[in-house]
Amino acid sequence: MTAQSTTERDGSYFNLPADPVGYLAILAALVTGVIHLLLGPRVMGFSQLLGILFILNGLGFLGGIALYVTSYWRRELYLVAAGYAIITIIALFAFQGVSLDAFYMGESLNPMAIGSKVAELVVAVCAGYLYTQSTS
Repeated sequence: MTAQSTTERDGSYFNLPADPVGYLAILAALVTGVIHLLLGPRVMGFSQLLGILFILNGLGFLGGIALYVTSYWRRELYLVAAGYAIITIIALFAFQGVSLDAFYMGESLNPMAIGSKVAELVVAVCAGYLYTQSTS
């Protein structure tokens, strides 16, 4: 099974995923990308560096989606996508501390942190699966 549709053979620049897992990966990347773009300006209020990193991370996920649906996508990029998502998960703990407290904002759970990390985990798992299913 290939991860890209047969339109790639037709010389088309735009390719929809042939595997439904590809659509799940796109949705998860879109969720985490949008969350990071929305939070970037808020985070910038207390840390300019962290705010910029949030915005760049959001753009990275959206850029990954754009690349994924083009004929430039290659099998090896699934590993890059999985690694990028995993590094983004690890980055939360690097900045917030290695504990479940990283998912809290004050005294309550932060739904944006949980949502983005779950979405990133989904991206990593989907990318790993698609890598194993793709050929060439």
